[in-house]
Amino acid sequence: MGADPLDLARVQFALTAGTHFMFVALTLGLATLVALTQTRAAVSGSAVHARMVRFWGQLYVINYAVGIVTGLVMEFQFGMNWSGLSRVTGNVFGAPLALETIVAFFVESTFLGLWIFGWDRLNRWVHLALIWVVTLTAYLSAYFVLVANGWLQRPVGFVMVDGVARLDDVGALLANPTALLAFFHVLFGGLLTAGFFMAGVSGFHLLRRTAEVEFFRRSMRIGLLTVMVSVMPVVVFGGMQFQYAQPTKTGGHKAAAAVADFTARFGPDDYRPPVLAGVGEALMMTMWMLMLLVAAVALVKFPFGRWLVRGRVFHVLMIAAVPLPYVAMVAGWVFREVGRQPWMVYGVLKTRDALSPGVGSGTVTVSFAAFSVLFAVLFGVNAWLLARFARRGPEGVGLGAPPPAEPAAPVMSPTF
Repeated sequence: MGADPLDLARVQFALTAGTHFMFVALTLGLATLVALTQTRAAVSGSAVHARMVRFWGQLYVINYAVGIVTGLVMEFQFGMNWSGLSRVTGNVFGAPLALETIVAFFVESTFLGLWIFGWDRLNRWVHLALIWVVTLTAYLSAYFVLVANGWLQRPVGFVMVDGVARLDDVGALLANPTALLAFFHVLFGGLLTAGFFMAGVSGFHLLRRTAEVEFFRRSMRIGLLTVMVSVMPVVVFGGMQFQYAQPTKTGGHKAAAAVADFTARFGPDDYRPPVLAGVGEALMMTMWMLMLLVAAVALVKFPFGRWLVRGRVFHVLMIAAVPLPYVAMVAGWVFREVGRQPWMVYGVLKTRDALSPGVGSGTVTVSFAAFSVLFAVLFGVNAWLLARFARRGPEGVGLGAPPPAEPAAPVMSPTF
């Protein structure tokens, strides 16, 4: 790869976006499971479900907090390395990203703060409503991001005026099939990630013969049920996207025709996707088949509560399966994004033309090194915090815990 600024900028964005996406998936799925568990606790008054909300909610908050930092850092690159994208297509591409920040993210973070600090201070139904607002706005945030990404994959609802893209059909932009199908694909991918995470942590505690058997048996059941419900829809919505895939990515006669068309319009170039895109697709499908096998085992064991508690081999299997959805997500993202090359906006703007003018290899090398170290630290800190607080179990939960009572003032005996 050498010191080509374009290659360095691409790898840098791949590193930051791929890392951030792993945080997002667990955040989306775990927020949903926490909201559903709190609904059960509020309706039934179940003490064990209330404790589950605090435990899994604390892990969700940790992942959310670190993930926010990765997202903020990632967006700096649009101005640093990809100003050509903003200059040519910012009027269209920037619209859903602005909506994501103003409408979704601000509301989500505000209501999450109220939820965190509202324990035992707010009415239980108000507190429940807060976590549902957080969850729904998290999905709204993901939708707007995927609208922006879907437009890169299949640009619609715009016209070119003096070399600049202008939005002329908001409905087409928001209803782009590449965005809608990707949204539901990510939705079930997030649930799959959270399901494996919850089942893996529960398996760890059950393997250690925890005294909190009922707590982690119920958590294991929620995790397994989520995996079984999500494992098929995630591949269905993923497969439906192929009908809208770029012709150069699908191969065959359409690919040859598309290459000929691009060559006539934009000049000779390598318009076929890199080999890495095919590797990503193969790895994604391999991980999905492994998750399907685990889900099949879970389906057999699910009705038998004693098996869930005593099956030590099954506990090890669920612990080992936690990375599977993460690998599948990153591989699928590589297939989706790398397969679009050499286009930043398919058929509209090439990646090399989106690079900021004047960006040298030295500048990108320094920023790449800095971002690589920063994201490695953030990823490591998040993994360490999740493992630390997950290992402590429900007894070590600080979320929603009442503040320590102040010591009573000493009573002074009167003196005469």
